[in-house]
Amino acid sequence: MNLFSLRRQTPSLDDLAFEANPPDAGESLNAERLMPSVERPQQVFVRGQGSWLWDSNDRAYLDFAQAGGANSLGHSPSALVKAIASQAQALINPGFNLHNRGMLSLSERLCASTSSDQAYLLNSGSEACEAAIKLARKWGQLHRGGASRIIVAKQGCHGRSLATISASDSCNLHNRFAPLLPGFDRVPFNDLPALHAAVDAQTVAIMLEPIQSDAGVIAATEHYLKGVERLCHELGILLILDEVQTGIGRCGTLLAEQSYGVRADIVVLGKGLGGGVPLAALLARGKACCFEAGELGGTHHGNALMTAAGLVVLDSVQDRAFLQQVNDHGQYLREGLARLAHRYGHGELRGQGLFWGLSLSEDSADAVVHAALHEGLLLNAPQANCLRFTPALTVSKANIDEMLLRLTRAFSRVRTAQLQCRKGIAV
Repeated sequence: MNLFSLRRQTPSLDDLAFEANPPDAGESLNAERLMPSVERPQQVFVRGQGSWLWDSNDRAYLDFAQAGGANSLGHSPSALVKAIASQAQALINPGFNLHNRGMLSLSERLCASTSSDQAYLLNSGSEACEAAIKLARKWGQLHRGGASRIIVAKQGCHGRSLATISASDSCNLHNRFAPLLPGFDRVPFNDLPALHAAVDAQTVAIMLEPIQSDAGVIAATEHYLKGVERLCHELGILLILDEVQTGIGRCGTLLAEQSYGVRADIVVLGKGLGGGVPLAALLARGKACCFEAGELGGTHHGNALMTAAGLVVLDSVQDRAFLQQVNDHGQYLREGLARLAHRYGHGELRGQGLFWGLSLSEDSADAVVHAALHEGLLLNAPQANCLRFTPALTVSKANIDEMLLRLTRAFSRVRTAQLQCRKGIAV
């Protein structure tokens, strides 16, 4: 027997891909028939409440991802559950070509609270961003001699439909679905001279995220965003703000544009608007209101069940005390993460409100996410060297303290594995 063939190979951080508490063996559920999409842990989650999720083995996990921030009020908040149940008993979807009370009420509330003139309700942020692209091009036909090109930022992400992939730069899907749609010009983020140089007679709009989420929570500077607004006004083109991630209180104001002191012609909302229910909105102001009947449509657009959820979310987020708590708890989270980052020698902390990204000293974000799962903590890594934190807007300081404790243990676990890897010791 060749004993050398029995040696354990030098370990890597991939060894931290723990399978903490796999599904109950008594369950017959498996993912073999599920089309591949993203890598998911083995756990099957069966219930949630507030900042907590439970798997089929009844193990609790503290959730600081919250479906990418979609669960703005946390898991299964009582007001949302009650509203959805009540609405389901009365009316779910009469058809998008018929009025329902929720459709009219939510559109009115969104316009009143954001100083918008028109709203349209859709299912997802990708859909809403695509509708914004359509609206800008329609406006270009009417008011800018047929101009149709849209300037977008490098490392930006606006969705996963073919049009929004074409408008994005941060995802790795560009070469898989070629040819992409033409009409988008990319320039560096936070670079006003590059924007000025890119605008020409064929430019109809500039489309940006106030904070680039998938790039690692990279915020626009106030000088930059105000400069973009001024440039659009001077040149007579549209400003589109993709607030799918930053809107609905995530940054401590109803819209992130309010914290920057700017006003877009078109605003896109998604994620947190439905509190976990698929719901998005396209908001238009002034001259940008140019859609006509027949140019927008979708089977579930503005259905009564979705809009009932949206109204509950707005009731909470429009409370000034609620937004003050988002800012207070966001500051508490920032301070805790900053202490932890300093302790473990990690890098920059970026964000606003309850939306934060932490740069790591190495490309170990996936390892930290796996280690955190082992510790009963759910996190997200948009980049190889960055962790993203999007807890429920209702998160408590006690939840934050518990998260920091579990994250500390995850960091320690990864550091131990890194040291062992460097010594060639298998974990």
